[in-house]
Amino acid sequence: MLSYYVKLSTPKLEYCVRALTSSNAHPSVSLKRSYLYVPASSDKMLQKSLSSNSDMIVYDLEDSVPPSAADKTASRARLSAFLRRGDLPPLERVAVRVNDISTPFFQDDISNIVSSASVGSLVLPKVHSADDLHVVSRAIHAASGASSNPLGLIASIESARASWNLGAIAGWRSDFGKLGGTLTALLASHFSQAHCADTSILRSPSRRELLYTRSQIVIAAKAFGLEAIDMVCVNYKDIPYLEDECRDGRQLGFTGKQAIHPAQVDIIQSAFVPTTTEIERAAKIVHKMEREHALNRGATGLDGEMIDRPMILQAEKILQIARAANLKIPNIES
Repeated sequence: MLSYYVKLSTPKLEYCVRALTSSNAHPSVSLKRSYLYVPASSDKMLQKSLSSNSDMIVYDLEDSVPPSAADKTASRARLSAFLRRGDLPPLERVAVRVNDISTPFFQDDISNIVSSASVGSLVLPKVHSADDLHVVSRAIHAASGASSNPLGLIASIESARASWNLGAIAGWRSDFGKLGGTLTALLASHFSQAHCADTSILRSPSRRELLYTRSQIVIAAKAFGLEAIDMVCVNYKDIPYLEDECRDGRQLGFTGKQAIHPAQVDIIQSAFVPTTTEIERAAKIVHKMEREHALNRGATGLDGEMIDRPMILQAEKILQIARAANLKIPNIES
């Protein structure tokens, strides 16, 4: 049985070795663990965002702004002026949540944001189908100029219809290429009253009733190479609960989590990275793989468990994230 496994595994292992020892063996990873919402209605909050270490800062024109046309217009103007500052975070860390396509504010939001050279992504609330993304894409293309940034699009999943259409949403591509925006992430918004009302879900501290829909988002995101961003923890003053929710999200496969308070950011960012134990095991797997290949052996074991190709690829991914987070990776000698 073992000899059969070795014969079967050798080409797989050699493929991994070639991949991990090529010039792209350690590609850079851009961590996007925390998505901090900042109300565009508050000068104080906008100013405070400049000192945030959140991986993503989402300037919000939607829920955190009162629904009147006057408030929406004033917040949009305030944010437009703010985005012209010279001391903003790097482009890849700045996103704006616009009002959804059913509102009278959507078109003006897009026109203002697309013209900004400081915004790298748009968070799109209430995306129910791939058709909604086409509407957004056409608006972006119409508002784009020669100097416009290619925008990453983050689709917020907030309804039963959106959950039903997840595959089509995750697989969406713009008809205009990068000028129409590129989908980069799916965002779980199952904390919202709108979602719970739409699905008749009764939210509880255990999150059990959200397991299926949250898992759907992760699977759809991973199937199409997208980030999967978990829901907001509304109990922002309950640190143990936030820590538990972060662990739960990471175990489900989410790559990051939304935040509604600056105090949540550090906890989220420390949770969505490998643990010391995971890093050590990953380093051992990669080291043993390299050593066995050097000895012209095609399979090996670690702590009584046979190492196969998926384990090697997962180990390397863990080490990539650890490097990006500046975490210590042990030097395995034996």
